[in-house]
Amino acid sequence: METLEERIKAGIRDVPDFPEEGVIFKDITPLLNCPELFHEVIEHFRARYEGRDIDHVVAIESRGFLFGAPLAYAMGVGLSLVRKPNKLPHKTFGVDYALEYGTDRVEMHVDGVDDDSRVVVVDDVLATGGTAAATCELVERCGASVVECAFLIELDFLNGREKLEGHEVHSLAVY
Repeated sequence: METLEERIKAGIRDVPDFPEEGVIFKDITPLLNCPELFHEVIEHFRARYEGRDIDHVVAIESRGFLFGAPLAYAMGVGLSLVRKPNKLPHKTFGVDYALEYGTDRVEMHVDGVDDDSRVVVVDDVLATGGTAAATCELVERCGASVVECAFLIELDFLNGREKLEGHEVHSLAVY
């Protein structure tokens, strides 16, 4: 019997030289198109956080929304979105973070999570960890705590966990 990790890896397509030459892009759309596997992924996360007093799922733009929304629904908790600048309609606050060449920024509504909330941060891929670390900082600025950061896949050769030091990390498939 295959493990969940093996089934996930079988459901992800490698696309060479995308978005630029030398990169092998991990395309999750075949997994999303397989209802049994997509359901199994969401159910795994739901079961993992059951009984852990989670108040909110915080999903990172944009593919994190694909996992965060059904997870929040299945858990019966709130969903908050983290997006690039000027994409959210209400008052926001943000965090700038370093890229290899320059900086980027993520934002969340000021009322995205409540003070003292227990939060799971969700995204599709953990790569370098910058966006996830900035998201954790946003959540913590609200007075909430990050219970865990959850990812469908992790590219461990990019050392993203290092930027998330001090936070629990759970990845379903590791490359």
